[in-house]
Amino acid sequence: MKNKIQFMFLAVAFMFTAFTMAQSTVTGTVLDSETKTPLPGVNVVEAGTTNGTSTDYDGNFSLTTKSTSAKVVLSYVGFLDKEFEVNGDKNLGEIVLEPSEFSLQEVSIIASVAVDRKTPVAVSTIRAKEIELKLGTQEFPEVLKSTPGVYATKSGGGYGDGRINLRGFNSENVAVMINGVPVNDMENGRVYWSNWAGLGDVTSSMQVQRGLGASKVAVPSVGGTINIISKTTDVEQGGNVYTTLGNDGYKKFGVTYSTGLMENGFAATVSASKTDGDGYVDGTPFNAVSYFVNLSKEFNENHKLSFTAFGAKQRHGQRQNSQLISTFRESERGIRYNSDWGYKQGQLTSVEDNFYHKPQISLNHYWTVNDKTTVSTAAYVSFGSGGGGGFSGVNKFRYDDDAYRIGNLGTVDFDKIVAENEALGVNGSETILRASRNDHNWYGVLSSIKTDLSENLVFLGGVDFRRYLGKHFTELTDLLGGQYYLDDSNVNNPNNFAQVGDKILYDNDGKVNWLGGFAQLEYSKNDLSAFVSVNASNTSYQRIDRFLYLDSDPLQESDKYNFFGFGAKGGANYNIDSNHNVFANLGYFERAPYFNSVFANRNNVDVNDEAENQKILSFELGYGYRSEKLSANVNIYHTTWKDRTEFISFPNQAGGRDFANILGVNAIHQGIELDFVYRATDEFKLTGMASIGDWRWQNNIENVQIFNEENEAVGDPINIFIKDLHVGDAAQTTFALGGNYSLTPETTLTVDYNYFANLYADFDPSNRQTVGPDAWEVPDYGVFDAALRHNFKFGDFDASLTGRINNIFNTDYISDAFDGGASDATTARVYYGFGRTFSVGAKLNF
Repeated sequence: MKNKIQFMFLAVAFMFTAFTMAQSTVTGTVLDSETKTPLPGVNVVEAGTTNGTSTDYDGNFSLTTKSTSAKVVLSYVGFLDKEFEVNGDKNLGEIVLEPSEFSLQEVSIIASVAVDRKTPVAVSTIRAKEIELKLGTQEFPEVLKSTPGVYATKSGGGYGDGRINLRGFNSENVAVMINGVPVNDMENGRVYWSNWAGLGDVTSSMQVQRGLGASKVAVPSVGGTINIISKTTDVEQGGNVYTTLGNDGYKKFGVTYSTGLMENGFAATVSASKTDGDGYVDGTPFNAVSYFVNLSKEFNENHKLSFTAFGAKQRHGQRQNSQLISTFRESERGIRYNSDWGYKQGQLTSVEDNFYHKPQISLNHYWTVNDKTTVSTAAYVSFGSGGGGGFSGVNKFRYDDDAYRIGNLGTVDFDKIVAENEALGVNGSETILRASRNDHNWYGVLSSIKTDLSENLVFLGGVDFRRYLGKHFTELTDLLGGQYYLDDSNVNNPNNFAQVGDKILYDNDGKVNWLGGFAQLEYSKNDLSAFVSVNASNTSYQRIDRFLYLDSDPLQESDKYNFFGFGAKGGANYNIDSNHNVFANLGYFERAPYFNSVFANRNNVDVNDEAENQKILSFELGYGYRSEKLSANVNIYHTTWKDRTEFISFPNQAGGRDFANILGVNAIHQGIELDFVYRATDEFKLTGMASIGDWRWQNNIENVQIFNEENEAVGDPINIFIKDLHVGDAAQTTFALGGNYSLTPETTLTVDYNYFANLYADFDPSNRQTVGPDAWEVPDYGVFDAALRHNFKFGDFDASLTGRINNIFNTDYISDAFDGGASDATTARVYYGFGRTFSVGAKLNF
């Protein structure tokens, strides 16, 4: 018996020894081929098994294989896979991954992508895989809501009507760049996300650079820069088809195909999708067709050419009018209530809607002059066409006008309005629907040179030229049963019996010419990297008005007014050791006032040709920590903004909207931000952030003129008392906590919690004509979101299923508010955020 036990023990020991000997330990460090920086989160898997791990924040990994002879596969979104045959323990050393997309490196250079532990700015980066997981039916800016300093909402809730604030600055003061090309409106700085409805499908990565940022443009932004890098063309042949279904009739279908990089150096990728739905908010149906094309050609080692075109033709219903909290509670539709729609002869008709098509086309040339010098040039063009709906004439669309509502707080009784217009006969319509058009033609060239002056010193310089023509007019879209609409706004045709498609109310152009340049020196040696940059620009404005002035009147075309802007910024990053780094940056710049600040009275005579430049002084200090398990960043910032241009849109008492150009206001934005990622195990990752701001107005404003939607002055200019009040429209305190858990190598669960506090209502200028209390502070709120993704084989194809739920617990919360003057909840007009929403998506790769 004793011999048997000894034999069994020896057999078990032998098998254990054999099993142990059959294993191998493989180690290495994975780097980005372009930046030579570590790549965290790279998947490292033993081929044919579920055995795997991922790289830490220094790009390091260690994998124990199940057999001595094994194939190890490294994969990462946006990069080509790499495979290694191993036989026994092996250190693979530095492993360089190449981009899976042709020309991606060059696009990243033009777009000034910040590099971790090198570029001295506060930055957060989201890659395609995370965007695909988190987007669902959300608005594109909402993908960033767990980023420090970001406040993103759906605004009124129409498709593409989302907005984003960064460190308390609205979209007019946050630069949005797609592949390094600016897309903020040339006249007012705004970004209309509905113009880029399909952008989430073709984004390779999105980087938020807070504060001065790293973008090499003639004039930096105030709040920060959102850098969106689109896909170029895949190096490998293939594609995918995908579909997403969601709440309220959401349907999306799309396809992408790439030829791969051919032997002759040519590659092409095309993508298209169609999206439809009824909308979460009542009366906001939508449809959009999105497309993307990239053609690339490598002529030789020195020259590469890339052509990109993308856009989305879309139309959607809107909810323009916010309401009192009591109105939402009284309506049987609750937070979905929308007063801006109804049925006309059985067809859903929107009082307020939006339709637009804005193709963005660019041709990029990359020239490697020699080993030390490269030149990158992007020539681009954009043609925008479309606008937003509304009404003119007698206002029969008030939410509380029971005479023109079907039921209490019901839909608009369009059929009654049509009948009344028909009864007027030859007298024409007294109420019509119209669209405020904002068509434009935009041409630009960005060209930069980079040359190595020495081993440690690099010079960069560039020019930025833009030419813009904005065409602004009102188009009659629906006579609502009448024979015509009499419009006397055009001095060249004072008795205009207008028909559908005719121009009414106003017709003017805005011309903007821009020429700028920058020069930058970058120093990098060992653990220190630093830069200093100067920039200058000239902005020229001219206005043409075909309604206020006779065709024979030389005043129909204004003079040109030039505004010179300049700036300087610098910063440095020091890597104390492999774990710790610190950075600082400082900048001052002046930029031209916006177009409407020069032509503030909307004519060519009362011109503010001495409008003050906006003056911005900003500095920031930051600290970073990197280890195998934890990556964390802390930074403090302070921005002083003088002679700020603030363009405010707000609801009026008549049920429409008014606008005000507020010039010469000063503000201070300061705060502290923290974000971290903790890799507890190979399967579980914890993310979090905290952002605490203090943003306040510094002075009162005199002589502010308010205008209505028809470009008419409303009353006399007023004085606004806002000194020391909080800047509204964005939560000044935000927190986020998220968990990402790999249930299996193929299945991942993500849960996110976002908390928002110190959100002050935006102010209505007409309610701030006397010294009063701070604006109403919206109740704090928190929202849970979750997503589950499962990857699997479908025959010979790789496939995935993704399910997402936003606002899991159906929390009621106010996302946007406009102070009613009494600084309380009873008079504030609000938009509620969406309740629980969901989506299920499937993708098949071929």
